[in-house]
Amino acid sequence: MAPAASAVPILCHQVAALPWRRDSDGAVLVLLITSRNNGKWMLPKGWPIKGLSDADSARQEALEEAGVEGEIDAHAIGSYRYSKLFGNGTSAPGQALIFPLTVTRERKGWKEKGQRRRRWVTTEEAAHLAHEPDLARFLSNLAAGRVLLPGQAEMAAEVI
Repeated sequence: MAPAASAVPILCHQVAALPWRRDSDGAVLVLLITSRNNGKWMLPKGWPIKGLSDADSARQEALEEAGVEGEIDAHAIGSYRYSKLFGNGTSAPGQALIFPLTVTRERKGWKEKGQRRRRWVTTEEAAHLAHEPDLARFLSNLAAGRVLLPGQAEMAAEVI
């Protein structure tokens, strides 16, 4: 017998931006932010915005939560699962699609500046700092070259 509909957990669908840039040596850096509730390190993420694609919704989250702008890739390069905590104390399983955002501008002021911190780190550091285990796994795969950012496949092909 199938479980009652209310007993089946609903998977919350959210979108996340992976803000990234290269340092002066060409190494990839990613931007992490802290959550508003517990100060744990994460990617900018949120609910899809009506009238926007998932990618453009992720770009908007990056602007509001991290104060960065840039070119968002239309295709997700991965996802991660987490436990979504709601203001009323309940939680539900969630999954965020990850869209790479090549950062071209970093604002000094932004909507949630007073509620969050942001930090540019290497992909290896990001994997260690990320609070959610599945996000940390994704970032470890990025650091190991098992996930490629836009343009990295072309760069690898030129080296061969």
